[in-house]
Amino acid sequence: MNKATLILDDGTRFQGYSFGASRGTVGEVVFNTAMSGYPESLTDPSYAGQLLALTFPLIGNYGVPAPEFWESERIHVKALIVSDYSQAYSHWNAKESLAQWLQREQVPAITGIDTRALTRLLREHGVMMGRIEIEGDTTRPEPFPDYGGENYVAKVSCTEPIRYNEGAPKRVVLVDCGVKANIIRCLQARGVEVVRVPWDYDFNTLDYDGLFLSNGPGNPDNCPRTVDNIRKAMQADKPIFGICMGNQLLAKAGGAKVYKLKYGHRGHNQPVRMVGTNRCFITSQNHGYAVDSTTLSKDWLPFFENMNDGSNEGIRHNSKPWFSVQFHPEAAAGPTDTQFLFDDFIRML
Repeated sequence: MNKATLILDDGTRFQGYSFGASRGTVGEVVFNTAMSGYPESLTDPSYAGQLLALTFPLIGNYGVPAPEFWESERIHVKALIVSDYSQAYSHWNAKESLAQWLQREQVPAITGIDTRALTRLLREHGVMMGRIEIEGDTTRPEPFPDYGGENYVAKVSCTEPIRYNEGAPKRVVLVDCGVKANIIRCLQARGVEVVRVPWDYDFNTLDYDGLFLSNGPGNPDNCPRTVDNIRKAMQADKPIFGICMGNQLLAKAGGAKVYKLKYGHRGHNQPVRMVGTNRCFITSQNHGYAVDSTTLSKDWLPFFENMNDGSNEGIRHNSKPWFSVQFHPEAAAGPTDTQFLFDDFIRML
């Protein structure tokens, strides 16, 4: 393994070794606290533009499964940062090692990093931009991008409509802001036709029974066309359900504001409470922005709240069949405690 260095924008350096592609990269450094699920995380489009640090120390021990188990068709993280990469792997559905996969997809990765120290730094300072440099790489270093100003949704969304379960009795339009595959699986399993459209597509020209707003990467303020299309849809009473980025876009369409969290929520162990009840759930999450509940109009109510920091985890309309959540009820990977929300949405159609 060649030597590799992670350099944060405050000058902090972490020395390690490369086990992915032998090239440097830059991006926003974030951490995920999940103990498993690295194939799903790496293929989650919500990580576009980010260097992902995994806090669980041993990574790679169960290899990489076939593409049908991924959350999209490719790796979306800019780089992977781990404490201890396991070169030997064993699992019944593993097709290759993590290193082979990363190298084939030209994604850098670094091991030997003190991820505990890195995570503590990010928690205290907040997320930072970072650069990975690989020994022997002669390519010109990239400048640090403006993560918040980049429209990553446009980079990961589909470019034309795609249909699933054609001919089913009910039709759902899914606005693809970077949708995870398991969201589509969850909708298909409930017997509805899914029409997946690009992030800026005017879906109001289509005939549909319900609107679904997907997860996605980056800053929701970069998606004004999506918000405008949602506002048009609100002129009717058709059900709307949003997840993650979809929660933020629905809130913006309703007049609320969003803000960037200090270091985000990324992992499988985020506790949320249904507002107005004592019902609590453990959820899978991956987001760096949140809805400001204090800016919700009188027509909207907080639906869930985060039990760790009190931030918004969902909204619902007072009278219309419109609701959204900041967490991932489809999980993959993670707890499936809140998959009942898909059933609630389908019953509204």
